[in-house]
Order: sequence, then structure tokens, then C-alpha cells
Amino acid sequence: MPIDENDFIKLNYTGRVKATGDVFDTTYEEVAEEAGIKNEQKDYHPMVLAVGSTQLIAKLHDEIKKLDVGDKKTVEIPAEEAFGKRDPSLIQLIPMREFKKQNIRPFVGMPISLQGNTGVVRTIDGGRVRVDFNHELAGKDIEYEIEIVDTIDDDEEKIKGLIEVYYGNPNLDLEKTEITIEDGVAKIKLDQLAGFEQRSVQDVTLSKFRVAREAYTNIEGVDKVQFVDEYEEPKEEEADAEAAEDVPEKLADEE
Repeated sequence: MPIDENDFIKLNYTGRVKATGDVFDTTYEEVAEEAGIKNEQKDYHPMVLAVGSTQLIAKLHDEIKKLDVGDKKTVEIPAEEAFGKRDPSLIQLIPMREFKKQNIRPFVGMPISLQGNTGVVRTIDGGRVRVDFNHELAGKDIEYEIEIVDTIDDDEEKIKGLIEVYYGNPNLDLEKTEITIEDGVAKIKLDQLAGFEQRSVQDVTLSKFRVAREAYTNIEGVDKVQFVDEYEEPKEEEADAEAAEDVPEKLADEE
């Protein structure tokens, strides 16, 4: 049966720059390793996708809806339908003194964040630093090799897939994440590791909003999403274990 709008699927893919064949993203660990882009924090497996959502380029969603489970296809996407054409106005010359004020020593290839925009240092010439805020794939035709692995019917599994894609904490254990759906309300109790975030409160809140938005937009039985923070006093044996973990290593050795 063909894939439809708002269906949830498991998708394997590899994205390449058409002109060079360079891989820029993939769900296959061996492909990432061979291309030299393997991320040790990433768990490589088919991604969960809500068809028609903002997860992928629009043209890919259009092609996916022509396929069925088990189908494979290579999709070519011109630059203007992918990451856009290069915009000369997004290339800025920043005085070196601005970096010195923040005790930063720029180098070619260094990523830079400025007013919410991410760029890359392209050249350093005297007292000026040339920073390119275009997307790294802007102006490039690309192609994706895609494979529809399976469809997902269980709403709890759909939400776990959205958490993996949008929440952004690689240490989160989805097996320990509890999800209940009742009367149109999806309650999400994340794994306890989610409480030890290194990100700002603003970033975490934005991640939760993205999960919620995709859930109530694409899952028919969900109208509202609640993230539940719950803490309870540990049992006696658990408390003893936690106390032992808090003993400094030096003192523990002396005992």
C-alpha cells in the first residue's frame, strides 16, 4: 500500500553532493565511516519520519509518497529545491578586533555563531575575517538514495521516534521513556538522564516544542502533549549506592 501524508515510516537514506559524490548524511554506519563523517554520538539505524513533516526536504516527501515498504529510489534535487542558492549577502567581513574582544583566535574552517546564525570562517586577511553564513550545501545539487524499511502504526512508537529525531540528547534511553495517551493527551515521562542536560533551558524547551508540534500535527489521536517531570525518594539500597558514588575517589581508596 503506498505511503500517505502523515504516515510514519522507518527510512534509510544516504545524501550525496551530486557533482562530487561526497556523502554529507546517512543512516548507515558503514557508509558514514567510509566517508569520514561518522559521529560517535549517533546511533545509526533507520530514522522515523512523519511523511509531510518538516524533517526532510519537501521534494523527498513527494517522492516517498510514490513508494511502498521495501522500495528503493535515488532522488535528484536541484540546489534551489534543496538548500537554496548561495547568497552573497550572507558573507560578512568581521574585524579581527571583535574576536579579540571575546578572546577568540579564529582559524579557517572554524564554526561561528552570530545572532542565532551559524557560519564558517573562510579566510583571514590582515585585520578582517571573512565568515560565510550560507548553508554548507547551498548552491549544490544533491541526491538521496532512499529505502522505505517499514511503517509504524503504534502511536507510542511514533512519539519515541519523534523524540529521537527532535529532542537532541544522544544519552537519552528511549526504552526508559514512558508514554501514555488518553483522551487525546500524550504524557511523556523522559528517561531520568534527560534531567542532566548540558544545554540551556531555552534549547531544551525548543526541543520539547518540536516533539509536541510534530506529534499533535501528525498523530490523529493526539491533540495535546505534556512532558512530565517526576522525582521520587530512592529506596534504601538505591540511596546507599548513590551515596557511594558521591565519595571522592581519593577517599574511597584510603578506606
